[in-house]
Amino acid sequence: MKVKTILVSQPEPKVENSPYFDLVDKQRVKIDFRPFIHVEGVSSKDVRTQKVDLSLYSAIILTSRNSVDHFFRVAEELRFKVPDTMKYFCQSEAVAYYLQKYVVYRKRKIYVGKRTFTELSPLIKKYKNEKFLLPSSDKLKPEVPSVLNDLGVHWKQATFYKTVISDLSDLRDVYYDILVFFSPSGIESLFENFPDFQQNDTRIAVFGNTTINAATNKGLRVDIQAPTPETPSMTMALERYIKSVNNNKK
Repeated sequence: MKVKTILVSQPEPKVENSPYFDLVDKQRVKIDFRPFIHVEGVSSKDVRTQKVDLSLYSAIILTSRNSVDHFFRVAEELRFKVPDTMKYFCQSEAVAYYLQKYVVYRKRKIYVGKRTFTELSPLIKKYKNEKFLLPSSDKLKPEVPSVLNDLGVHWKQATFYKTVISDLSDLRDVYYDILVFFSPSGIESLFENFPDFQQNDTRIAVFGNTTINAATNKGLRVDIQAPTPETPSMTMALERYIKSVNNNKK
């Protein structure tokens, strides 16, 4: 069946040159964006109940922009002045760049990984005598504690924000040719909102192995996968699939 409509389970890109918009122009498809999950901050009172004393830590591990926002939000709520000596270990350049929203970059000790958490580990190992705080969501990738425990550093994880399922009830009677997912939480949201969901002719596109596993465990047929050697991005995978089915179905 030809592809005319796509629903991406993420917020609409804010940049004008997003490859999704190129896909719309080149393949003549309609793409809607709707977050299936969203983030809600944990109160400073709840952080305290996790026995977190911010003054005990000399280094912060930041894995996402959400972790940056919620660390500084909680610090402000607790009236904790983050010392200039604090070290920041950022999983990627994007996270490090976002950190500038809160600190004067050139005056702080900031260490930046390449992309994955494992790639950040050599930098953490260099400073193994620091006391590390990991402000994170309630859904932490297993890789993170595994890497930190293997390094043998002094660290503590605390939940500063939670991943919450969004209300999608207004989409009950709306049909899309392709649904695009990027996390197991997105799959969970689909079935939480629509327990009687039947895939039928809907194509499912997924990014990452954990998302593939979540989809297949729910009995979904995965039609489009990324990343692969041929299609390292979701938009490339979508374009390849759309070309194959739309060009054959005039």
